[in-house]
Amino acid sequence: MPDSKSVLPLREKLGYAMGDVASNFYWRVFDVFLFIFYTDVFGLPAAAVGTMMLVTRLIDAISDPLMGALADRTRTRFGKFRPYLLWGILPLAAAGVLTFTVPDLDGEGKLIWAYCTYIFMMLAYTFINVPYGALLGVITSDSQQRTTLTSFRFIGAFSGGTLVAWLTPELVIRLGQGNEALGWQLTMACYGLTALVLFSISFATTRERIQPPPQQRTSITQDVRDLCANKPWLVLFVLAMTIMVTISLRASAGTFYFKYYVGREDLIGLFTGLYMVSLALGAALTPLMTRFVDKRTLLMGLMALVAILSALFFLLSPEQITLMFVLQFAIGLALGPKSPLVFSMYADTADYSQWRTGRRATAMIFSAATFSQKIGGALAGATIGWLLGALGYTANVVQSSESSLGIQLLMTLIPAAFALLSVLVVRHYSLSADQLANIHSELKLEDAARGMP
Repeated sequence: MPDSKSVLPLREKLGYAMGDVASNFYWRVFDVFLFIFYTDVFGLPAAAVGTMMLVTRLIDAISDPLMGALADRTRTRFGKFRPYLLWGILPLAAAGVLTFTVPDLDGEGKLIWAYCTYIFMMLAYTFINVPYGALLGVITSDSQQRTTLTSFRFIGAFSGGTLVAWLTPELVIRLGQGNEALGWQLTMACYGLTALVLFSISFATTRERIQPPPQQRTSITQDVRDLCANKPWLVLFVLAMTIMVTISLRASAGTFYFKYYVGREDLIGLFTGLYMVSLALGAALTPLMTRFVDKRTLLMGLMALVAILSALFFLLSPEQITLMFVLQFAIGLALGPKSPLVFSMYADTADYSQWRTGRRATAMIFSAATFSQKIGGALAGATIGWLLGALGYTANVVQSSESSLGIQLLMTLIPAAFALLSVLVVRHYSLSADQLANIHSELKLEDAARGMP
């Protein structure tokens, strides 16, 4: 087995990052465009979309731990997790096209189609993304290298998100040639082909270096019990869910904000693209920041800043477009380190669990992390749909003052409150750098005693 603490080559870091570039041709489309696609193109009521997103994501979220358990028990000559990067490509591409297909059905038929295709989409995403996320935990055991690797990963994610933000509106127009529904279909087909190439690169360039103890034989029930007793992981579970509500609210509400509150739909792509650039810059700076500030303290400070900046957004009038861009860029810089930090911390909790129990279930830990993010996204989608529905939102018309205020709140004060809540949650995270160093030393001694490198 290769040395799990050796310095990772640049080729492998870049290759791993390609997987999240691919993932964001889907996740970022869901996050930014799916809600407004369902209301303004597909033709569903906002409240129905909110309920659908809650129900379907809760159903899908249950699949994450099951997928984690399956991946942990996979045995191939390519490893546990890497093969799924190839096996999951075609289902993901097909699901993306079907989700953005507008069928010739009545209102009830369309709603059923939306439920079925969106569930298929999220299950396909789970099938490939849970093993991809778990791969982070077995490439290296060095905590600082994990932070660096996750920074590369999320630079890739935000780069993919930037491309999606800038390209999607233009691609829909150009490919659809006046037919918006067709434009969305063809755009997702293009994204599927691109994801196929990128996931293949990620498979070819990465290696799995960390294995569970050779004598380990555990049931799924035992894995779940270990997870529920892992207190640092439980804190991260709640934290990831809370932060995802913050991010998803602002991402989805941003399209409504510029279309209806600002009255400049043409700026959506630029606004979101600039935000993705700032997220990538924040992610790139993460390894530097963690050399001087521990992960827990850094997260608390950054999320407090997000809360303040999001609240300031509420004070802007529709004419203050430059300030909107400036504040959004600053929020992106503050949120950018969140993903590298949290996912690096998840990998640390996998080590903590092995140290405490003698058992390792890397994919279960990362799949349950995805589970918490999907719950956060579901709560955000439901909040948007129910609030807009209650305030009388109607697609493609001038909004009432109540509906306009609702859009403004979804972009500003409501996510600010969740960002502030995340600060309170992360205070309870207990794994320090010194404790992790001790854990890694003891695990290394156990490996040596078993004759493992």
